[in-house]
Amino acid sequence: MRLAHWAVNAPFRPLLLAVLTSSFILPAQAADLVTITRDALNNNAALASARSEFSGVEAARDVARGGLLPQVNASGSATHNEQFESQGAARNTGAGGGDDSYNTVSLTLEATQALFNAVTRQEVTQAERQIDQQVYLLAATEQQLLIDVASAYFDILRAYEVLEARLAQERAIGRQLEQAREQFEVGLIAITEVEEARASFDQSRADRIAAESNLQVAFEVLEQLTGQRYTSIEALGDSMPIAVPSPTDRNYWVEQAIERNPQVLAQQAGIEVSRVGVELARAGRLPTVQAFANYQYADSDSELVSGYVTSAQVGVSAGVSANVPIYTGGSTSASIRQGTFQLESSQYDFESQRRTTIQQVRSLYTQVSNNVETVEARQQAIVSNRSALEATRAGYEVGTRNIVDVLNAEQSLYNAIANYAEARYDYVVNLLSLRQQAGLLDVEAIEEVNAWLTGEDIHFILPESNEPDAYQRAMDIGAPPTPGA
Repeated sequence: MRLAHWAVNAPFRPLLLAVLTSSFILPAQAADLVTITRDALNNNAALASARSEFSGVEAARDVARGGLLPQVNASGSATHNEQFESQGAARNTGAGGGDDSYNTVSLTLEATQALFNAVTRQEVTQAERQIDQQVYLLAATEQQLLIDVASAYFDILRAYEVLEARLAQERAIGRQLEQAREQFEVGLIAITEVEEARASFDQSRADRIAAESNLQVAFEVLEQLTGQRYTSIEALGDSMPIAVPSPTDRNYWVEQAIERNPQVLAQQAGIEVSRVGVELARAGRLPTVQAFANYQYADSDSELVSGYVTSAQVGVSAGVSANVPIYTGGSTSASIRQGTFQLESSQYDFESQRRTTIQQVRSLYTQVSNNVETVEARQQAIVSNRSALEATRAGYEVGTRNIVDVLNAEQSLYNAIANYAEARYDYVVNLLSLRQQAGLLDVEAIEEVNAWLTGEDIHFILPESNEPDAYQRAMDIGAPPTPGA
């Protein structure tokens, strides 16, 4: 079990870390990469939005398809009429004058069925192509979330190990400063050497403060991605395998990317969406044919001079109607031109994405291959710098080296330790990024990396506060929205 920690004399930090013995039992089990990844897949807002977007595109297909299915409409009215008739008008018509008050009721039921409608059919086809595109966009969002979570997870571990190196560096140079002060007080060294040691100590303290900040920021990035707060995560083992990507053929990874990268496939599907858009515009020149049937009912009562009369009328009609566009003011031709340009644009977008993906895969493959050698070189650099520090200290004790040499050797050693940590995590993140660009990043790939964790955990003790409620509010990223609200 490992816990990040501060120097004894360091001021209060947003993340309070301390070293505990291995016999200390934490109240909660440390989260590993798989657990945190599942939290992100369940709680990430961007992914939830992409899933809702996909459902919306599916619904759009049903909207378009509705135009090909039967349409039934009903309408009706009820009217009260007041009729006033003059006596003169009545004498002219040969009837008695009088007023009339009566009601009329009507009902119309109409059903239509499209027999030929090229526009609606192309709208359905375009909606289906948009669903195909959205499938790839959703997959791209999921893969991006996987790499973001893994990067944030290992950034925490990276920042933790760098912080450990900076803390050790600060302690070592602090001891050197105290030793220099004691030697100056007894007249063994000049004040300049004390000042040199003080300058190195101040620099190490600044490096430690920066490392503390990086650790806190990395920890909060993970919280933003998952909507969860973690007090401990598992560390990466020293026995992690460092090897070039398998297969070792770079062209294999390029071919996989062209065939499986969801961003490339989404742009390719976008070409088909635009192609159908051109056909949709051309369909505006074709006629539409539909069958129809109508049922009409009307009823009226009228109280005339000659007595009380009621009348009812019923009508039924059916047939086929056609609509042929002859001239639409040039809008159809303009729509065809617009769709053609959009098709060209989508083709260029696809080519741009393809080239970008190929370049990224090649670069990442090279970086991962170089990371393998870099990790080995950084590890050897630790051994070399430790030996150099011991030799420099021995020379300082016999008077052949000065304190500046010792301080430089101290800094070189801890820089080598920090650089080794950077190289290890660069390898892991770049390897996962290569799989992402090749379209091969999934939960199984995350599980493979998760097996490299040791089970040894890094525990983060959240800070106490005079206003704990205020702190909780500040850290609260908000509850998820209610769908449809």
